[in-house]
Amino acid sequence: MDAFKKGFSMAKDGVVAAAEKTKAGVEEAAAKTKEGVMYVGNKTKEGVASSVNTVAQKTTEQANVVADTAVTGANEVAQAAVEGVENAALSSGLVQAADLSKTEGGEDLTNQSA
Repeated sequence: MDAFKKGFSMAKDGVVAAAEKTKAGVEEAAAKTKEGVMYVGNKTKEGVASSVNTVAQKTTEQANVVADTAVTGANEVAQAAVEGVENAALSSGLVQAADLSKTEGGEDLTNQSA
């Protein structure tokens, strides 16, 4: 009977040791899994932030292009309107060409080409 008790005791000790090793292994695996998940989460967060910044930058660049185009178009329309008014004033005889040749800034308005 003592042999059985001794055998069962040894088996019990082996099971306890295996359980402790398994517990330690599971804890280590859980810690590594947590580190991996945190790493992936941080990389994903960085990627999303980078993507958002890239989209914002591209949107700003496109808005600037549109704004520059609008300003250029407005300047061209304004220039054409001024030339049209000058031509109308000259054609109607309200103003003489000599009167339009110089502005306050000294800019020659006659014979301008766009």
